[in-house]
Amino acid sequence: MQHAIPCLFMRGGTSRGPFFNAADLPTDVAARDRLLLNVMGSPDHRQIDGLGGAHPLTSKVGIVSGSSRPGIDLEFLFAQLQPDGDTVDTTPNCGNMLAAVVPFALETGLAAPQGDITTLRVVTLNTDMACDISVQTPGGRLRYDGNARIDGVPGTAAPISINFLDTAGSVCSGLLPTGSVRDHVQLDATFAIDVTCVDNGMPMVLLRADAVGRTGREPVAELNGDVELKSTLETLRLRCGELMGLGDVTSKNYPKMCLIAAPTAGGTLATRCFIPHVCHDAIGVLAAVTVATACVLEGSVTQGLAAVPPGVIKQVSVEHPSGEFSVELEIDPANPQMVQRAALLRTARLIMRGEVMVSDSAFMEGGAA
Repeated sequence: MQHAIPCLFMRGGTSRGPFFNAADLPTDVAARDRLLLNVMGSPDHRQIDGLGGAHPLTSKVGIVSGSSRPGIDLEFLFAQLQPDGDTVDTTPNCGNMLAAVVPFALETGLAAPQGDITTLRVVTLNTDMACDISVQTPGGRLRYDGNARIDGVPGTAAPISINFLDTAGSVCSGLLPTGSVRDHVQLDATFAIDVTCVDNGMPMVLLRADAVGRTGREPVAELNGDVELKSTLETLRLRCGELMGLGDVTSKNYPKMCLIAAPTAGGTLATRCFIPHVCHDAIGVLAAVTVATACVLEGSVTQGLAAVPPGVIKQVSVEHPSGEFSVELEIDPANPQMVQRAALLRTARLIMRGEVMVSDSAFMEGGAA
């Protein structure tokens, strides 16, 4: 026998995956995770027996519910799975999947349209991060088509505005979890690297590409095949994880690693991000916010590379392998090292609605019967 669970398969930003109403999943965490592994077809590098797309960017799950918290409309739990792994990680955020939360809620009746523009406050349960998400609902109907374009996704769609309310220290103790804007990390007796460890929505370690003998403009496939570089980055990631107060991050999906270089296409900074062991074809939403934040911090490793515009409100264009990602930051005039607000634009689309079939063993073990 197989068992059916209601599901919407959605793209959010440059990621995609199944979205569930929390009420349709087990409340027991271990049972829920066993069920999600079965849904996605993990562990298997092809994820041939599930909905996973054989890549970390397409091995994601969204879980949404209404909220009883004052001032909060929806609660979102993001789950990161791995094609080859049997883990379900709900500690990091995902700003791309976040873009599909309000569309999911409107599609499933968890929320109602408010007029031509519907704005709902969403809290991400992973890190208790709140944001206001606005979608177009002309005539009370959710709109997917439009003229907004985001690099990493073909075509155009209706814009979705995400205004983050408080992203500093999403997982770590604060914006600068090591207490410094720049750290000198010794990898061995003869090799040390300057890094900036920052968490403004995503724990991240930034380092200059030339510090590891790279340009920061290499194609994704070349970086993914660069065994020597990936070994160096993982050694550095483990050291920085300790410095950032995250403990042993061997089995964790964070901190992300980011090679940086001077921009080449009119942006603010060029990036090659690893998530954390695979080079991203683009860049994650909250990774882009965090990189943009590092660009405006005096003394960070971006100094001398980043072309930062003047003013309290700054448009930061983060170049990545498939284009660029624009982030709007508002700086505290009294404290230039403090980012008060981060806003950005994404798109989303409902790809398929229906029921995902779960094996009898996973269903029974999941406690969903």
